Amino acid sequence: MITALDIDLTPVVAEQPDPVLFATVSGAHLYGFPSRDSDVDLRGVHLLPAADLVGLREPEETRSRMWDREGVEMDLVTHDVRKFVRLMLRRNGYVLEQLLSPLVVHTSEAHAELVALAPGVLTGHHAHHYRGFATTQWRLFEKTGELKPLLYTFRVLLTGIQLMRSGEVQAHLPTLIGQVDAPAYLPDLIAAKAEREHGAADVPHARVRDDVERLHAVLDEAQESSRLPDAPAVHDALHEFVVRVRLAG
Repeated sequence: MITALDIDLTPVVAEQPDPVLFATVSGAHLYGFPSRDSDVDLRGVHLLPAADLVGLREPEETRSRMWDREGVEMDLVTHDVRKFVRLMLRRNGYVLEQLLSPLVVHTSEAHAELVALAPGVLTGHHAHHYRGFATTQWRLFEKTGELKPLLYTFRVLLTGIQLMRSGEVQAHLPTLIGQVDAPAYLPDLIAAKAEREHGAADVPHARVRDDVERLHAVLDEAQESSRLPDAPAVHDALHEFVVRVRLAG
């Protein structure tokens, strides 16, 4: 199976019109359940020139591109650094997972600095992000019966629980299974997902419903007892970071 790690992705960064501070692999490859026909989700941050932000034209703060490379569908989304940092400050676990992804395609000193600042944006309120994401994916599973949204449901619930308990942003489902009390059938579902991207979930609906409800309750309890603060502690540091990186660029 061709995965993100089998393709040289560095030319993708060189093709971008503005400097890229970092680019990582997200999606199913990061979450630990890619299938044979999974696309490769690349996420990152670009740096707009200062002139683009002070003129009359609206800046292109988010760029999105899809294309085929070596027979694999590629999906690249990057945000300007200011927008990305603002998303970091909005209890957005999704962008933190991108920032902290171990599947790094391109990095820089600015990337390393953002990674170092990331713990300072974590709050107990990030549980809301994972709770809401899980609810959306569960509804999709109930509508389609597909395995993919079911795995997403479990992944985000376990990520949220682990974050509330330890302050660690862990998005890799096979790793989470060993850290949180997860249903015993999840490894089998991951193995099934490797064979088909849009296959049906071969597990009783009542069983997974009960497990999802249980994990929602565990997430609620983990949030109530979490030692994470109520608000980010690095707002000023991130402001200074954005200004410094912009002026240096």
